[in-house]
Amino acid sequence: MNLQDKSIATQAVHGGQDRPLPGAGRSWVPTSTPIYQTSSFMYDNAETMAAIFEGKIQGYVYGRFGTPTGDALQRAVALLEGGDIAVGFASGMAAVHAALLASGLSAGDTLLSAQDLYGATQSLFLQVLSRMGVHVHLLDVTDHAAVAHALATRRPKVLYVETMSNPLLKIADLPALARLAHDHGALFLVDSTFTSPYLVQPLRHGADMVIHSATKYLGGHGDVTGGVVVASAQWEAGLNSMARLVGGVLSPHDAWLIQRGIKTLPLRMQRQCQNAATIAQALMSHPLVARVIYPGLPGHPQHNLAERLFRDGLGGAMVSFELADGSRQRVLHFFNNLRLCIPATTLGDVYTLLLHPATSSHSYLTPEQRQAVGIGDGLVRLSAGIEDVADIIADLDQALRAL
Repeated sequence: MNLQDKSIATQAVHGGQDRPLPGAGRSWVPTSTPIYQTSSFMYDNAETMAAIFEGKIQGYVYGRFGTPTGDALQRAVALLEGGDIAVGFASGMAAVHAALLASGLSAGDTLLSAQDLYGATQSLFLQVLSRMGVHVHLLDVTDHAAVAHALATRRPKVLYVETMSNPLLKIADLPALARLAHDHGALFLVDSTFTSPYLVQPLRHGADMVIHSATKYLGGHGDVTGGVVVASAQWEAGLNSMARLVGGVLSPHDAWLIQRGIKTLPLRMQRQCQNAATIAQALMSHPLVARVIYPGLPGHPQHNLAERLFRDGLGGAMVSFELADGSRQRVLHFFNNLRLCIPATTLGDVYTLLLHPATSSHSYLTPEQRQAVGIGDGLVRLSAGIEDVADIIADLDQALRAL
């Protein structure tokens, strides 16, 4: 069945599933991809295994080199993103690292990156890549004049952005940034974890590689850790080489869990985006909330861009807000008062999750670094779940009023 011309809801359900009809000596086939929980594979003769190792024929020999379960997931994600290939990794951070290595980034090269990033990603850039001799330059990628100047003067190998930044929810103008990067000979890499392929497909807007922490919306149920890089066919060998040599490969069981989660991605994302919009409106009028950041609100600086870029004009499923008179201790007290919503260091699950960036996702950064990008002690990041939105809002309200 050709799924290329089907809707994303149909692609999510059927993508990656090879269901050959019974026959050719088989009277049955599984309707769901099995978990091939094995570290190695064997064949009728040694010549076949040798040919697979040499790349002369397709096949499986060792878990680090790939499994049927992992391949099924990779085909599913590539289909959703409109890419030729996808490669799975053991975590989102492993996927980020592998994508940069596969891009050819090495000592003496420059990495130009958004300054508003997941804290661990920024630490990877500033602590690990910098130590390897990569020059890292951070800037506000919503300032296109500054981006153009940096591209022209620093001649970076890679421009790296998040589609929706963590945790300030700035929207990257993917088509404009792709043009700028390519005009100056840079590769354009996009972390699209916060939006998932349901909201936007960066490859269609000029990205060279798209990265996901599959732990989040792709898996969607808080029970798996993984990452995926999606790209055109020219990057397949390099990404597979990074997975095999560095070893951050995705296990068959985790691949199976992520693919199972993908089947309900459109349903979950629709509900989560609707809930997030309603939560943002409620927080806007709350006396104990100083500021609400949500791309679906008309007051968001990139509201019009989000409407153009995202499916059906949705604003995403993430909301950030600042408590009035928000000290670190006040925020932690608010978290302790929650009864339904869950304080947790992740996002994209079926549960509504709250996180304090200053003490978790961005604790890798110094107070000065957090202040420089606008992450104060009073900032809270909320990932809307699929619960009844009235129950979510009631819990947030009682936790705020208990301060």
